[in-house]
Amino acid sequence: MINKLADSVAQALAGVKDGATVLIGGFGTAGIPGELIDGLIAHGARDLTVVNNNAGNADQGLAALLKAGQVRKIICSFPRQVDSYVFDDLYRSGKLELELVPQGNLAERLRAAGAGIGAFFCPTAYGTELAAGKETREINGKHYVLEYPIHGDVALVKAEKGDRWGNLTYRMSARNFGPVMATAAKTTIATVHEVVELGALDPEAIVTPGIYVTHVVKIDRTATQAGGFKKSA
Repeated sequence: MINKLADSVAQALAGVKDGATVLIGGFGTAGIPGELIDGLIAHGARDLTVVNNNAGNADQGLAALLKAGQVRKIICSFPRQVDSYVFDDLYRSGKLELELVPQGNLAERLRAAGAGIGAFFCPTAYGTELAAGKETREINGKHYVLEYPIHGDVALVKAEKGDRWGNLTYRMSARNFGPVMATAAKTTIATVHEVVELGALDPEAIVTPGIYVTHVVKIDRTATQAGGFKKSA
């Protein structure tokens, strides 16, 4: 019987190794798998390469993982925000490596990994510092930069509902990078707020099919304040 439901976050994360490339869903604070990030901190895996749209907010979530000293490199589109002081301090002190990727390129490089595409040409970043050292080509009179897929060892995503086969649906903008990251990683771990019986999810509404999901962990709903952070107890 296929049953991808894990008893705990710790159980689901047990296989994450030092040096892993970890894809973490979320756009700003929407769809950040906070419980999985906290679990990764407790797990203790180090020397990680983290892929996310941002580089953390304040002292929570991804910023807490950076602050714990477990991340060697971050690949993201928007590393600097008003409250990205943890990233700023680590980067400026040379303790954290950054690969800056335009947002559309980031999404497409992840999608390419899941689709089995070896590389692709994209016009974004041509003629800028981001294209330095990369192959370029003129196609039909337009200049392009060769980009490679971003493969992950592990993807951490936040979904809304799931079943024991791993089929997932998302809630509104919390969907963001979750679906493409789930296809781009060897192991995908998803949190859900509701576990439903097989057949309860409309097949037409399933965003991430269970074939891409390794573990599903049920978590409680947590009230948040403005900005998406958990309310203080």
